[in-house]
Amino acid sequence: MPDPSFLVTPEHRRIAYRLTDGEGPAVVFCGGFKSDMEGTKALHLQRWAEQTGRAFLRFDYSGHGSSEGAFLEGAIGDWFEDARAACGLLAGPLVLVGSSMGGWISLLLARAMPERIAGLVGIAAAPDFTEDSMWAGFSEAQRAALQRDGQVTLPSDYSDEPYIITRRLIEEGRGRLVLRDPLDLPFPVRLLQGTADTDVPPSVALRLLDHATGPDIRLTLVKGADHRFSTPECLTMIEDAVEQVLGR
Repeated sequence: MPDPSFLVTPEHRRIAYRLTDGEGPAVVFCGGFKSDMEGTKALHLQRWAEQTGRAFLRFDYSGHGSSEGAFLEGAIGDWFEDARAACGLLAGPLVLVGSSMGGWISLLLARAMPERIAGLVGIAAAPDFTEDSMWAGFSEAQRAALQRDGQVTLPSDYSDEPYIITRRLIEEGRGRLVLRDPLDLPFPVRLLQGTADTDVPPSVALRLLDHATGPDIRLTLVKGADHRFSTPECLTMIEDAVEQVLGR
């Protein structure tokens, strides 16, 4: 595969992307926390876009994948700005597909530029996770360490390396929360959620469904599916959800 292309955001971060030309609305994949654009779901949608002639964009946030920058220096707002800059590569309406943290990023994009969004698909979407999962789940000792040392270490189910959570990630995220204020999604929305997801439990999806307003918001719960949501059956469901949104 050829090397990715790069763009420099208005905030002077150099991020990597891969853009497939095709028919619009363009589909934009927003990945998860510490993931990259070479993951199973992104590559599956890439193949689907090529087969259907659909414009498709995938990219790496700063500090992720092939993009420049240090992961530990980043925060939700930085990655939202990266996603917004990547969307600037495209003209016309967009369908956002957000996985885990990418679901939160997609909701921030939808709030910032609703006139450009033709639809949204959330895959185990994790809005407000820095506050409601990380901070809320910290012990008093962890909170004290975060304040004292500027970071705390958490185990990862996806790597031998632990997650290092910075104080900036938590504090900056408080200015990006989407479940505290009205959240209008005036376009078709499909939320996909596994019942065996221990990272983003179904209660998060139900809370988002209850909180958001819009004419066409649907949640599908998949019994036994985990946070990866990457089995062949789950990948087909993602593809179907994108096609449903495009068809609306």
